[in-house]
Amino acid sequence: MAIIRPFIFTGSAGYLMRLIRGLRNVPEDFAGCVATIGNFDGLHLGHQNILASLRAAGEAERRPTLVMLFEPQPKEFFAPDSAPARLANFREKFLDLREAGVDYLLCLPFNEALRSMTANDFIQQILVDALKVKHLIVGDDFRFGCDRSGDYAALQAAGEHSGFIVEDTPTHLISGERVSSTRVRDVLSQGDLVAAASLLGRPYRMSGRVAYGRQLGRTLDTPTANVLIKRRHLPMSGVFAVHVNVDSTGDEYVGVANLGVKPTIAGTPEPSLEVHLFGFKGNLYGQHLDVELLHRIRDEKKFSGLDELRAAINADKVAAQQYFAARPDSFRF
Repeated sequence: MAIIRPFIFTGSAGYLMRLIRGLRNVPEDFAGCVATIGNFDGLHLGHQNILASLRAAGEAERRPTLVMLFEPQPKEFFAPDSAPARLANFREKFLDLREAGVDYLLCLPFNEALRSMTANDFIQQILVDALKVKHLIVGDDFRFGCDRSGDYAALQAAGEHSGFIVEDTPTHLISGERVSSTRVRDVLSQGDLVAAASLLGRPYRMSGRVAYGRQLGRTLDTPTANVLIKRRHLPMSGVFAVHVNVDSTGDEYVGVANLGVKPTIAGTPEPSLEVHLFGFKGNLYGQHLDVELLHRIRDEKKFSGLDELRAAINADKVAAQQYFAARPDSFRF
């Protein structure tokens, strides 16, 4: 069978991270790595601690670093309708991990075959035979294998037998509470963007490509960019003051955004992110935007008609401008 070489992504800073989709695409000459495994949803401070340990071990041992994750996420496989809202889609995870300096990203399809794989088979077939892992770093709550039967003790025993190091990373605490993706979702659902930023180490953000929508914003004197966020469920909704980066140019803007299902507009049940950029004139179709949600202005609301919606949008724009005007580091709008 021919080996498909991994896709290589070159970031704006010139850093290379190789994406390997599926175990069969691991290069035959892969000579071992320092690895970690997880969902890395949102890349919060706990995840960042694991990646710091990963980079340090890779540098000390002169080995490439590898992050293994699964698509869909396991809870999405088992219960797609009730799975927790994603903090990050796959592209966002990819960019976050590339920015963190990871060498390889291995994405395994979470399917029935992987679900039914025993812990011992997972270790032997994936970690030992395919990846030739030399050093494995995991979180303190890591479980794997059929029925989540594998744990840190099983990995340690396998490492002693097969010749790889297993390193545990302690829980990262803020205010005495564990930092986790669940905790980030909880504070976002409460609209607390300041608390979310403290857990993430940065503002919460979403990104996506700008696509054609209904272009209703133009008729309301507020043209918007329809950002495809590719999420089935949202961790929060509402109207927000936002900071936006245009990936291809590096241009930055501030503005106002609606995140949700636009209840006033019939026939729009899918979650969407509509962004109005202050002072922007031009065409953004096809561009990727990174949208930081900085301040929640109000809940999403169903209005009686377009006139009431237009008045609310104008008030939202004023509220966002006042928010940025009060910030000493605000961008001009």
